Amino acid sequence: MYKEHFGLRELPFTITPNTSFFFSHSSHQEALNTLLVAARTGEGFIKVVGEVGTGKTLLCRKFLDALDRESFVTAYVPNPYLGPNTLLMAVADEFGIVYPDKVNQHYLLKLLTKYLLAVAASGKRVVLCLDEAQAMPTETLEAIRLFTNLETERRKLLQVVLFGQPELDHKLSNPAIRQLKQRITFSCRLQPFSLSDVEFYIAHRVGIAGYRGPRLFSVRAVKRLYRASGGVPRLINVLAHKSLMAAFGEGARLIDEHHVRLAIADTESAQARSSLRERLARYLAAFTAVVALASVGMQLWAG
Repeated sequence: MYKEHFGLRELPFTITPNTSFFFSHSSHQEALNTLLVAARTGEGFIKVVGEVGTGKTLLCRKFLDALDRESFVTAYVPNPYLGPNTLLMAVADEFGIVYPDKVNQHYLLKLLTKYLLAVAASGKRVVLCLDEAQAMPTETLEAIRLFTNLETERRKLLQVVLFGQPELDHKLSNPAIRQLKQRITFSCRLQPFSLSDVEFYIAHRVGIAGYRGPRLFSVRAVKRLYRASGGVPRLINVLAHKSLMAAFGEGARLIDEHHVRLAIADTESAQARSSLRERLARYLAAFTAVVALASVGMQLWAG
């Protein structure tokens, strides 16, 4: 691979969420700050929404790592596309609760309640993070809401953070779970990167990976990466990784625009985005030409 060629300790653009590479982009840092503040208040649900590839899972892991283990007990369910009872079993597994085979929902709730009361008595808070929450069945969301009704005289026994794609907002508009929507006390939305963000993001990741040389990606390469990715971190990682491979294959030390073009040609999602952008550009150019001709025609007619 290209690590030795570019003087890197590790690959800088893997798509596996790695908290050491967390980039404090404005919306991501704002969301992390909101999550940490909300966790300390311990009230209601928290919702984090972002398009595919905008870094929700990485943010979730960064949030869990940032919580003080002396004050919090945490659980993380990466795939909540489960029925109510199965999801409660997954939560129990995360907390290390032992339950019998073929346990019913009533008994499972009793075990979970007992555990949450014991944690509260020790002075700690419990935070449950559900990733890909847009995939949760409606009845499972309602079961989670009922589960969070557990509380002491002072505070809730469980706080839930929902991470999901924009479809989660549509699901929460269902009248059947309007009570859950009312309990969302904090809401965050992750945004794609701007061009300047992409510039800093690339420099940040290669620096974390150990690069100490001169500029690695040319200005034109960064602009092409931004246009092809739309500022989506996951797609930036895919294209940057392939661009490094292309440059390594040529023995080049600087990633230029043509290396990014090679990466785009090998990435279907980037091709689709580029094709759409080109079509929109053509439509805009045609529309501008029609408006210009119409303006000239009106001036001639008026004359």
